[in-house]
Amino acid sequence: MKGFKKVLAMLLAVAMVAAMVMGCSGGDDAKEEAPKDDAQTESTDNGGEEEAAPEEDTQAEALKGGGSNIIYIITPSVSNPAFKAEADTATAKAKELGYEVKAVSHDDDPTKQTEAFDNAIADKAAAIVCDNAGADATIEAVKKARDAQIPTFLIDREINEEGVAISQIVANNYQGAKAIAEEFVVAMGEKGKYVELLGKESDTNAGVRSSAFHEVIDQYPDMEMVAQQTANWEQTEAFDKMEAILQSNPDINGVICGNDTMMQGACAALDAAGLNLPVIGVDGSDEAAALIKDGKATGTALQQFAVIASMAVEQADKYLKEGSTGLDEKQLVDCIAITKDNVDKLSGFVFTE
Repeated sequence: MKGFKKVLAMLLAVAMVAAMVMGCSGGDDAKEEAPKDDAQTESTDNGGEEEAAPEEDTQAEALKGGGSNIIYIITPSVSNPAFKAEADTATAKAKELGYEVKAVSHDDDPTKQTEAFDNAIADKAAAIVCDNAGADATIEAVKKARDAQIPTFLIDREINEEGVAISQIVANNYQGAKAIAEEFVVAMGEKGKYVELLGKESDTNAGVRSSAFHEVIDQYPDMEMVAQQTANWEQTEAFDKMEAILQSNPDINGVICGNDTMMQGACAALDAAGLNLPVIGVDGSDEAAALIKDGKATGTALQQFAVIASMAVEQADKYLKEGSTGLDEKQLVDCIAITKDNVDKLSGFVFTE
């Protein structure tokens, strides 16, 4: 009996040890799993937020400029008075603020524009002010300048991407075209056949102006567009297109033009044909003003080129000095409808109240 008790005691001891081992093993598993669960919860609830927050809060550092004191001013051909006004005004303002200036023309050729940007980068330009050669074709050039720490300030024409240029300052083409289209409707007596000469298809302004014209004119059922052709902003091409249109539509009553240069060509063709009809344009050039004063054109929408060019240089200067313009990237400057009633206040793309 005594031996049996000893065996029983030994068996009980073994069972207790086994239970303790199992209990400890279970406790260790729980301890190992608990941190894992906590870690997963932290990763989902906290870790994700902590990782994402820096991306949301981090602001892009301001571009410092290439290192020189040169501002590049890149525009279409200065044979166009509007672009000459841009180049001249921007140059004067930049020099006034103490910068060197290199003014070049891309002639609406994206390849030439790319070369101009490359030259600006090679010259370590402080900034670039550009009236661009294409809404899509310009994007890579501006990005390349940005990668070189050179900020770009676009004027007159936008590009089809935001966050690349520092500023995009353009005339409110929509507002201006609508305003002068209303003057055209009045001059036409709300009826008659008319022709439209369009600008370059690659230029967003051409489409904006045309759409705004039609938003006004198409409200009048007695006004009919009998021809619509592109004259690519050019005076000679507009003259040739207008002559050809008159041969097939000798009974037209008016002409709408996407810019003043084409309006000059259209008016010359009408004059050669012995016609004096309502004609409108967009720009606000001195040449357009002369036609309005002579009664050969109805009006134009003044794009304030000089004001816009000056704004761009001032913003470039502020950005280089303070790291910000303090303004939105996209900025609209309203146009002014110019007719015989206020044309005397217009000179050199500047309207004086």
